[in-house]
Amino acid sequence: MSDESRRFPPTRTALRTRVLVVGVFVGALVAMSLSWVFSLGPLGVESEAERAQKRAEAALMARRQAFSSPPGSCLTWTAADASDVKKVSCTSEHLFEVVGVVDIAKEFPRGARQPSADQWRAITEERCGESAREYLQGPLDPYGKLALGMLRPDDQQWADGHRKLHCGLQWVAPGGELQTLTQPAAEVNQSNVWEPGTCLGLQGKTVGDPVDCAQEHSYEMVGLVDLAEEFDSYPSHEEQMEFLDRRCSRIVEDYTGGADLRAQGLILSWDLRERESWDAGSTLVNCKVGAKLKDNSGLAPVRGSIAAQPKPAEPAKPAEPADPAEPGKPGEPAGPAQSGEPGESGDSGDSGDSGESPGSGEQGESAESPESGEPAPASASSPDGG
Repeated sequence: MSDESRRFPPTRTALRTRVLVVGVFVGALVAMSLSWVFSLGPLGVESEAERAQKRAEAALMARRQAFSSPPGSCLTWTAADASDVKKVSCTSEHLFEVVGVVDIAKEFPRGARQPSADQWRAITEERCGESAREYLQGPLDPYGKLALGMLRPDDQQWADGHRKLHCGLQWVAPGGELQTLTQPAAEVNQSNVWEPGTCLGLQGKTVGDPVDCAQEHSYEMVGLVDLAEEFDSYPSHEEQMEFLDRRCSRIVEDYTGGADLRAQGLILSWDLRERESWDAGSTLVNCKVGAKLKDNSGLAPVRGSIAAQPKPAEPAKPAEPADPAEPGKPGEPAGPAQSGEPGESGDSGDSGDSGESPGSGEQGESAESPESGEPAPASASSPDGG
């Protein structure tokens, strides 16, 4: 201890001050500790902010890996911005199959502005269309189920000079919603058809995405027909119309249980195939039922399915008790019933004439013609260009 301290020993007031200061300091440490515990939780447990940060980093890494995938890779996601994209087997549900990688650095060098929407569309059709045909080793149906898509650099990547685009194939519904595929693209029948019982929504006055048939919809698919079973070579629209008028009339008769479409304000319709579709192997068409607006300006909303409802099973009849044997006589075993004797199944009668339905309403209209609009390209911007 210094002479100075000996000479001036601390007074009681100074001691009280020191105790107070120490108390404040200890209190601050306790408060800090409590604050740390509140924000981090028990020792060794991550905070929600840290977990979110790790999830974001993992998602970013997964996106970069997915969006740099080579041709033959299949991708899927559930988030609207594809932030949770991941690579999956092409035999499981997926939304996008990579068919090629193209570089547009020559046309758009570093520092160039991003292409306009029309330019992106042209690049998709030209560069990705070529990649798709090479990948499929055959034609791509321009009106078919598979549509061209593209994963392109985001704004930051474009600014950093990334110019590689990943071209792919996807299934886009009429309203623009991506549909899941469960096969490699080369194995997919490109016919743009839906399973019977599917209802397509109403978007304005035209066809939308699949919806529950209890909701307002434009068409209900009632059957599938393979034109190749009837025609060896491409049939004209007139030949398709004549054939499908008969075939779809039979199909809708079975599907509805003989309902009168005209009485319900409904019409029977079907698809027509173009030569380009036929050459790509698209020979399947849908028979479908919908309704028109009174002024013929588009499709009218329909609610509920027209499928025939199964009849409730009839309750089983109780078995009749067997005749008791006469007193003193043993019962005789029952032998096989002879023709014309009791026990025979009896006359079944005619099943009735099941002749073809003449059709009802306006038939033969191809509501989904190729001119209905080209499929939308992939999402306008991918999280990562690779």
